[in-house]
Amino acid sequence: MYKNLKIARENNIVIIALSRTENLNALNRELLTELNEAIDVTAANDFNRGLIITGDGGNFAAGADINEQKNFSVEEAEAWSRRGSSIFRKLELLDIPTIAAVDGYALGGGCELALSCDMIFASRDATFGQPEVKLGVIPGFSGTVRLPRRVGQAKSLELILSGEMISADEAERIGLVNRVFDDGLLQKTISFLEKTAGHGPTAIKNAKIAIRYGLEMNISEAIHYENQLFSLCYSNGEGNEGMHAFIEKRKPVF
Repeated sequence: MYKNLKIARENNIVIIALSRTENLNALNRELLTELNEAIDVTAANDFNRGLIITGDGGNFAAGADINEQKNFSVEEAEAWSRRGSSIFRKLELLDIPTIAAVDGYALGGGCELALSCDMIFASRDATFGQPEVKLGVIPGFSGTVRLPRRVGQAKSLELILSGEMISADEAERIGLVNRVFDDGLLQKTISFLEKTAGHGPTAIKNAKIAIRYGLEMNISEAIHYENQLFSLCYSNGEGNEGMHAFIEKRKPVF
């Protein structure tokens, strides 16, 4: 049981909804502690084949809780930044596909949480931004690291230095958001993950690893790493099963 989260399941897809609706789901210490635990529980269950992070009450998360930050010392600020960043990194490193389903505001820490997921799906009325400079600080939960990797350096500088908010359509145009829906955001996100859940779990895991770490290598190293991960898809028979199923015109059993 969680005070600040609502957990649901759709077959083998886990749905974690941030639920501090009176504060537009702002991220505070208690919520982050619960989120950290929920990620651990999700990772520990091999039945789980996808994770959706979303928000309750018509918003994703309107940033981190300013009331908890307003009197920080330098040491407290660094500890807070490290805490949030470590939880978001854990989310990023999950073996299963993760999608942020964003409705309403995804600002500051909320935008950084969405960026920690593999993909971002949004409703047409979603709003994104990193407005921290307006408060005299910078993104502290790895926003300056992930946003450039998602949309490029120049656009990241524009968004972070201006602190301006952008619409879902603009976020999709610059590559921050994968898909925008007029309605049925959560159900369409679930449907997407249900499709991926039918694919080889080792292939899904290794594809994520190849892309994630390949971006940090030179091209020759990345190609060699992909070769190794490709071969490992045969280590437990999943690659063989998938090939045989295709030839035999049947659904593979992974």
